[in-house]
Amino acid sequence: MTCAELVLVPAPGMGHLVSMVEMAKLLVDRDPRLFVTVLIMKLPIDSEVDLYINSLASSVAAARIRFVHLPRVNTDTEISSGNFLTHFMESNKPHVKQAVADLADSTGPTWRLAGFVIDMFCTTMNDLADEFGVPSYVFFTSSAAFLGLMLHVQSLQDEQHVDITEFKDSVAELDFPSFVNPLPAKVLPSVVLTKEAVQPFMEHAKRIRAMKGIIINTFDELEPHALGSLVGLGAPVVYPVGPILNLKGETKKKADGDRRGDGIMEWLDEQPPSSVVFLCFGSWGSFRENQVKEMACALERSGHPFLWSLRRPPPKGKIECPRDYTDPAEALPEGFLDRTAGIGKVIGWAPQAAVLAHPAIGGFVSHCGWNSTLESIWFGVAVATWPLYAEQQFNAFELVVELGLAVEIKMDYRRDFRMESDFVVTAEEIEGGIRKLMEDVGGERRKKVKEVSEKSQKALVEGGSSYLSLGRLIEDIWNNVP
Repeated sequence: MTCAELVLVPAPGMGHLVSMVEMAKLLVDRDPRLFVTVLIMKLPIDSEVDLYINSLASSVAAARIRFVHLPRVNTDTEISSGNFLTHFMESNKPHVKQAVADLADSTGPTWRLAGFVIDMFCTTMNDLADEFGVPSYVFFTSSAAFLGLMLHVQSLQDEQHVDITEFKDSVAELDFPSFVNPLPAKVLPSVVLTKEAVQPFMEHAKRIRAMKGIIINTFDELEPHALGSLVGLGAPVVYPVGPILNLKGETKKKADGDRRGDGIMEWLDEQPPSSVVFLCFGSWGSFRENQVKEMACALERSGHPFLWSLRRPPPKGKIECPRDYTDPAEALPEGFLDRTAGIGKVIGWAPQAAVLAHPAIGGFVSHCGWNSTLESIWFGVAVATWPLYAEQQFNAFELVVELGLAVEIKMDYRRDFRMESDFVVTAEEIEGGIRKLMEDVGGERRKKVKEVSEKSQKALVEGGSSYLSLGRLIEDIWNNVP
């Protein structure tokens, strides 16, 4: 039997790596002739990638998915620079090339290198796929609407000479083919609004157009308009195979006997169904103390039971993951923990998927990262949007205005190393958003969330839209094996 090997090159962030590994599992589960090698690049900052990969090594179908850790590279470019990723990828290219060459040397006559699957921010690796004479597919870890934005902005810039960065601080509304509704410039991602970052970003869009296909973490029933718009934007063939989620295991372990998140599920077990509002802002999400106090005030006044994942922000000017507080009381209003002891629980890191799956959860105040968005949809939990960084403002607009699945707390808030909002969201605004989210029982929005939740689960089973799309992808891989 001829075996085909795919080389996966994920970006070195958890949000990108986890979904690419889950996609690899789908591929090998579906076709016994497929093998996958995942190449792990190391960022020059502490990251939880190694922990995650080590925890996976024992749980994945190890015989057909293997992980190769590439040497850590030194790059002189600051991680906050718009050119950091470009330099980082170029520095890793020789190691990627060597790893693939070693792979080819270690295999038998029935083995074929079938192609590269490259993260949306690793598109320069396309050059190596060309050198090895195999096709490359891009794995797009965000929405179809965001892919549409990338392709459209690149066309505007290259064909109509529009400088998209001029819309920074603009109140204009813009027409984008991937949305039915006009998009306020204030929710454009900071990567297209800052001069040093926009050009590398546009280079990704150009290279995506040259790929054999685009594997995207969404599903037909969630984004029909956006997916339909991609052909007119010059995209190669698109394979929506989502929602790709890591729902089984938690990816983080704590050194002190793996007790991270102690007591959370037990506390939720004691709460009435759909009563708790869950606040969680992703692995990079944190707030300064003045904002934390407004949030605390809003929660106390709303009267709704709450579970709040509160993390300590990194020192100003430093780019690193937030940490858990030793004692969260230091960031909270005096007496807050005592006054809310009966209805609330303040925690550090949260096992997000397990929490969202719990019947006590009635709403989710979220940063709107795409993986978190898909998780909330999967579990049928309505969202109040509070985006922080990357394309989250754009995702928030899609959820609230385009899809009608969420309520807004503040759509244009930013805690981004490229741009940061200087305003504080008031307790009144936060309380209003929480009330709207939690008191909409039986409303249209909640019904819609439940409907889309059912569709997300049907998409992945035999005969579902994403199941069929994955089948077409596998067929295309085999048709193009050199």
